[in-house]
Order: sequence, then C-alpha cells, then structure tokens
Amino acid sequence: MQINFYKYQGTGNDFIIIDNRELKFNRGDNAFVARLCDRRFGIGADGLMLLQTKKGYDFEMVYYNSDGNESSMCGNGGRCISEFARTLGLVKDKVHFIAIDGEHESVVKPSFISLKMKDVKNVELNADFAYLNTGSPHYVAFVNNVEQYPVFTEGKKIRNNVRFKAEGTNVNFIEKKYNELFVRTYERGVENETYSCGTGVTAAALVASLKNVSTAQDYCDIKTLGGNLKVKFNKHSDNSFSDVWLEGPATFVFKGEVNI
Repeated sequence: MQINFYKYQGTGNDFIIIDNRELKFNRGDNAFVARLCDRRFGIGADGLMLLQTKKGYDFEMVYYNSDGNESSMCGNGGRCISEFARTLGLVKDKVHFIAIDGEHESVVKPSFISLKMKDVKNVELNADFAYLNTGSPHYVAFVNNVEQYPVFTEGKKIRNNVRFKAEGTNVNFIEKKYNELFVRTYERGVENETYSCGTGVTAAALVASLKNVSTAQDYCDIKTLGGNLKVKFNKHSDNSFSDVWLEGPATFVFKGEVNI
C-alpha cells in the first residue's frame, strides 16, 4: 500500500509529515520510521510526524526522532505540522492541538507561525551551565566563538555522560553576538548537530533571560545555522516562565508517495 508524505522544514530542521487520520501508518514500526528518515536510504529528515485525530483538539501530533523512537516535543515540528494542518483545511489561523507534553496553541500567518510552548519552571541554573525542560530536556552553556565550537564532539560527550546517558539530553551552546543569541544544538535521537532546534532555542532564550543577557525584557532574538527565530515570554520572580511563544517560519518542501 502507498501513502502520501509531505516534507517540511523550519529553519533547516526538516521533517517528514504523514496524515494518519485513517491510521494506515503503523505507529509502532520504529525501524521503518528510522529508514524513512535515513538521508541515504530513505527520504531523509531530522524527524517524522504523524497527524492524527484526537477528540477535543484539531489534531494530535506524534513525533519521532530520526532514530525511529517516539520522542518529546519538537518546537520546529510543532510549527510545521500547524502549517500542514492549515493546508489540509483542518484549521484556519488559530490551532489547538495536543502533543506528548500536553496542549499547544499556534497562530498561522503567511510569513511565520507562532507556537505556544509549555510553561517552564524548576530551571537548574549553575555557573557554567543550565538545565531545564521546555517540552524536551536541554543542557545550555555559554561559550566563546560558537561558530567554530566543536558542537558534535562536546555535545556527544555531555549527552552521554553519567548524568544524562540513560534518558539523554539535548545540548545547546550559545553566544551573544551584537543584539541576538547564536545557538547551536546537538540533538539526542538524531545524535548529531541539527540546523535548528525549537525547544533548544526556547531553552537558550529563557536561560539568557535568567542570566540577564537576553536581547529584551520579554523576548529574545535567536540565530541558528538554519535561520532566525524569536522567543517571547513572561518571566516571574521565582524564575519560572509563562506565555512562552516560539515564532518562526514553516516551509513546505516537497511531497511524494512511499510504500508501507
């Protein structure tokens, strides 16, 4: 049997999206997901998403990393699947969906998508790094000369250290340059650097705010290898955050058919 797939990208973070409202795609076939995401033997992507029916919501987002395993929230993926839902006629400009970390809202506009992220609290803030969950777990560290930094080597080392090896963590290296933050991310499940990570960008923006190096009091402009994003937020006196929004593009690339 053949089914349609759609390729989207958000600041270079690319995804295969499948309309699975009729449940034709086997959600438990992790090996097949990994093959589809393989850049040499499959379609190629950082991750795969299923759009499924969920009572009380416009849709459910099911996300897999490129290793084939279902994973935690993906911010760039959330923007892309919101745009995909609009093209299917499921939504207009306002979207209400559910993902593994709970409910999300998004606003779809012609040039960009605004995605509401989860509220964030219990940020572990240390002298040399921070650790927090923005829908996915993130280690965040400021470095010098981030453009030349060995992200793969250092990111892999941290992701596999004694503390994080079992569950894994995403690792972000950031530097403030002029009036924006430049963020590079090593992603668990991809086990490599990606061009952009939405939950990582969100984590970087919130940590920058806590360290008083954000680009503004209630938002932060972020540069990634794949393009620019903006994170808006309300920071509270207990160092928690609410009304966290990730803004950026979501672009259709191509579509095709695949045998399942």
